[in-house]
Amino acid sequence: MPHDHTHAGHAHAAPPPGGGFNGAFAVGIALNLLFVVAETVGGLRANSAALLSDAGHNLSDVLALALAWGAAWLAGRPATPRYTFGYRGATIQAALLNAALLYAALGFILWETIDHFRHPAPVNGRAVMLLAGLGILINGGTALLFRAGQRADANVRGAYLHMATDALVSAGVVAGGAVVYVTGWAWLDPVIGLGLLAVVAMGSWGLLRDTLRLGLQAVPPGLDLAAVRAYLLAQPGVASVHDLHIWNLSSAAHDVALTAHVVHPGPPDAAWLAALTAGLQHEFAIHHSTVQVEAHPLETCQPHP
Repeated sequence: MPHDHTHAGHAHAAPPPGGGFNGAFAVGIALNLLFVVAETVGGLRANSAALLSDAGHNLSDVLALALAWGAAWLAGRPATPRYTFGYRGATIQAALLNAALLYAALGFILWETIDHFRHPAPVNGRAVMLLAGLGILINGGTALLFRAGQRADANVRGAYLHMATDALVSAGVVAGGAVVYVTGWAWLDPVIGLGLLAVVAMGSWGLLRDTLRLGLQAVPPGLDLAAVRAYLLAQPGVASVHDLHIWNLSSAAHDVALTAHVVHPGPPDAAWLAALTAGLQHEFAIHHSTVQVEAHPLETCQPHP
């Protein structure tokens, strides 16, 4: 039996190039590049594992910001005959890569810290405090630039989390530098490095979990697949629903798509489809819905969850 393929029409404006955060990305990259140079030189002169570890983490932040900015710019590009969804998926890949980059930076911090445990040396606590204090201002200020968009977009959240955790790391380094300066306990510097490592690892777990979910096209958090299925079954004339899929097209929380097969006794009219898709948008904030209508159950089309 033939299928009746009916798709609800919709139009969506492309997101602005850079995701509306071009200025934040540019400022964050420039400031952090300068700070990486200053912190590396200062860390070598002060013989501080905490400072060198923080410099390595800041370098990963520069790469993370560049990746996030590039992906946000790609997301604003129009679709092509080959890339029919456009390039919005680049934000998911960038967010996943940023999460991996963050954990790679943690490995670098661990390596440097262990090396300073094995080869302890005097630490210039005053230099550590000054440079790390500057890091609080730079990283904290950059994090604030992304704060408004971090809840709605995993790509922006990755940039925000990198900056916010670095501000926290710098605060810990300042505290440790003060104790080393007063007491002369050089062994405390790598201990602080290990503590910061644990804090960043725990704070970054949510980003890694969310980006893996996006990459695997899981149902977005807050959306109940069973509730969506029940809504579709409650529509007039719908006998059954199968091949129901809901996922994020990009790292933006609102960029949600749905495809479904519904069995209906006869070809529905345009008003029925318009009401169906409008209801999906209103009830579940699903803005990209494609519904395939089948006039009768088909022996050749096996239902899927």
